[in-house]
Amino acid sequence: MHITKMMDYQVGRVKLSAGPLAARFELNKKYVISLTNENLLRNFYLEAGLWSYSGNGGTTSATTTSMDGPEHWHWGWESPTCELRGHMMGHWLSAAARIYAQTEDLLVRAKADHIVQELARCQEANGGEWLAAFPESYMNRIAKGKYVWAPHYTIHKLLMGLYDMYAIVQNKQALDLMRGLASWFYRWTGLFSREQMDDLLDLETGGMLEVWADLYGITQDETHLALIHRYDRRRFFDALLSGQEVLTNKHANTQIPEILGAARAWEVTGEERFREVVEAFWACAVTNRGYYCTGAGDDGELWVPPGQMAERMGVGQEHCVNYNMMRLAHVLLRWTGEPQYADYWERRFYNGVLAHQHGETGMISYFLGVGAGSHKKWGTPTQHFWCCHGTLVQANASYVQQIFMEDKDGVAVCQWLPAEVNLSLNDSPITIHLKQDGQYGVYPLNNWNVTGMTAITKIDMPPIPVHRPDRFTYSLTITCDKDVEFTLKLRVPRWVSNEPIIYVNGVQLTNPVRPQSFIGIRKTWSNGDTIQIEFPKSLTTEPLPGAENMVAFMDGPIVLAGLIEREHRLYGNSALPETMLVADRERNHSWWNVGYYRTKGQDVGIRFIPLYEIKDETYSVYFPVDQVPK
Repeated sequence: MHITKMMDYQVGRVKLSAGPLAARFELNKKYVISLTNENLLRNFYLEAGLWSYSGNGGTTSATTTSMDGPEHWHWGWESPTCELRGHMMGHWLSAAARIYAQTEDLLVRAKADHIVQELARCQEANGGEWLAAFPESYMNRIAKGKYVWAPHYTIHKLLMGLYDMYAIVQNKQALDLMRGLASWFYRWTGLFSREQMDDLLDLETGGMLEVWADLYGITQDETHLALIHRYDRRRFFDALLSGQEVLTNKHANTQIPEILGAARAWEVTGEERFREVVEAFWACAVTNRGYYCTGAGDDGELWVPPGQMAERMGVGQEHCVNYNMMRLAHVLLRWTGEPQYADYWERRFYNGVLAHQHGETGMISYFLGVGAGSHKKWGTPTQHFWCCHGTLVQANASYVQQIFMEDKDGVAVCQWLPAEVNLSLNDSPITIHLKQDGQYGVYPLNNWNVTGMTAITKIDMPPIPVHRPDRFTYSLTITCDKDVEFTLKLRVPRWVSNEPIIYVNGVQLTNPVRPQSFIGIRKTWSNGDTIQIEFPKSLTTEPLPGAENMVAFMDGPIVLAGLIEREHRLYGNSALPETMLVADRERNHSWWNVGYYRTKGQDVGIRFIPLYEIKDETYSVYFPVDQVPK
């Protein structure tokens, strides 16, 4: 029905290798498991009338209770008095499904299955269709044009989590719950004319289009197809198709889920208009708008005016927007095979997903500023539950999906993150291991390994580089039972500063390779074949759209943050960042500190570190630069 250039591998086929990224994954897993069943389900129980203890012959088979006091409950946006309550449930189910697929942890599986079972009890108590942590009256209020805080959004999250529990974990009960809710929404939306439905969607729509498309993709049920068309937000989509600039000052994370819905609708219906909507949105949101050095086109949850970023350096990008734009970039990579979308995803990963999460506590920063004197405000495990808590647990359960992808001729390496993929080609099982060299890698994303330790003690080893290497080095190793022919496609990132060096079994490739491209290597691969890749990098500057004298510093794909509390003017040549910064604290025991710099020849000394390493420091990302004569 539709043609895509790349496909995702089944969740679980790609696994992270041991190291700091895997440690972050485990930190996220620990947080997911720490959220108790009773707290996750409390508001669903309350709505279904299953919370208060009834005696019932000394059992609680029909009802549920807890002896925990309120000090142990979930608060913030999951409070029983918050209209958005219940949104975390869907995120949690989605994360749990992905965690189980990658780890086969039976505790995670049992916990998730039990929660789905309890949600089924709630749906039955509600009459067999309705399932939410709030009453049906919320939907009737928005139908009358009265404001309610995002009931569609909240139910979309629940349906998304149920879909992942079915699609990834094969929990059939989750699909039954989706069918029940779909029946309720089919009957409810049938009460409205097209004009009334459009008015309703203008008020609030969430990502309902995407989950109806997901459901239709499974069932091929005509009522689910009808829900796709009823939730087609035509006024917004038609404006995009006509070339209007309809995003500025609009709520970014309202519109991206709608576009993800259009993307999924094209995939399951083949209706070309849906794909055209997605492409028009990307042009409006990214290509024509420009973005901050982190990849963001939003500030304070709103789209900033195209090419005018300087006036909007406030609280910064939102994590939900970051995550959903990464999802959209991944969709477009699948459709087109164009490396620009993988480059965008990479920029958002280093300077979004990693930068929004506290590397020690695992908690989330709702916003991530880039202006002078920015500061990350961290959430708590149970007292906030911002929307970004939800995308936190999803994003940190989903690193692996983008690393390896299936190409029509073989395998594509789309992200350079340590991992392995297990697959079958021509009925031959194959494992491809992607490693990052411990001496030429991205600390803290590479392993703190034995090679680094022995390099500082043994004499009969290759010498350690005198200074911090100017390249990242990776290796790919093939493990297979028999020889098999296929193409291995390697993404050459946009940030690569010079000709990459690639060896296949020790023989260097001689064909020129340009940045932001894929290079294909087709051969009959044997067990133990290796590919070594060197990506030269350099310190660069990126001007701020709309204020060309303001620049951010980047080390390869990594945005740097200056440890200073106010705006400060630098002097030098903005096109030659080495006139302003030099390497700082470059070596630490057995690894190199990538992204550590300090100013030189300036009136104030400022240290720079990667934005993703900032925890509680006050920092600035953009700096005005005055040119000085050579």
